[in-house]
Amino acid sequence: MAVFDLHLHTVRGSSDSGLTPEQLIQEAQRIGLDGVCLTEHSGGWEERELADTFRDSGITAIRALEVNTDMGHILVFGLHRYVDGMHTAAGLRKAVDRAGGVMIAAHPFRNFFNRPPYNVNLLFKNFNGNRPTTSTAASKHPLFELVDDVEVANGSNTDQENHFTLDVARHLGFVGTGGSDAHSTHGIGKCVTIFDGDIRSESDLIEALKAKVFVPAEGLHVGAMTSIHR
Repeated sequence: MAVFDLHLHTVRGSSDSGLTPEQLIQEAQRIGLDGVCLTEHSGGWEERELADTFRDSGITAIRALEVNTDMGHILVFGLHRYVDGMHTAAGLRKAVDRAGGVMIAAHPFRNFFNRPPYNVNLLFKNFNGNRPTTSTAASKHPLFELVDDVEVANGSNTDQENHFTLDVARHLGFVGTGGSDAHSTHGIGKCVTIFDGDIRSESDLIEALKAKVFVPAEGLHVGAMTSIHR
């Protein structure tokens, strides 16, 4: 078994983060994470730098991206820098396929239940302004035909947003992943993904994500990790 926080941001590649690599390592060790995915907004990590930074930490660190597309934010594993066409979900799908990677819809229903004008969400625009009222209707969004899975446990979401996303995942037959979306030490490990086997590299991670041998979970940060069952 390997417990990963699949959604983290550091000062190294995300301008909105205050989390240093040293702080991340210390907190990951404290709560018992096996690995972290650095889903930076701007990339920024080179392979050698990553290896040097995490070499003696006991933490498996994997480079990744969080890409802002016309259909919202998407976590990308297998690509390490931006390429032409990635600003659209369809274009990103082509780039990820060429790299043999994986795409996961990140917090797709964030702000979904907020009152106007605080309910801004790119998915609304793709529904031509007609806000879906059920998870069944929401599951028909074209985004979900492009991604490999969906983040059902996001540490920065409300419980209502996460529960709705989990219902959508059920309709789609997705397993669902978990990640803290932390930008500081606060909340690291709040939501995680538990893999059946050991994950030691990016290729291990991608293989496990494609094979669907994982479950989302929450509560590791407070010493009470519980898997989230579909």
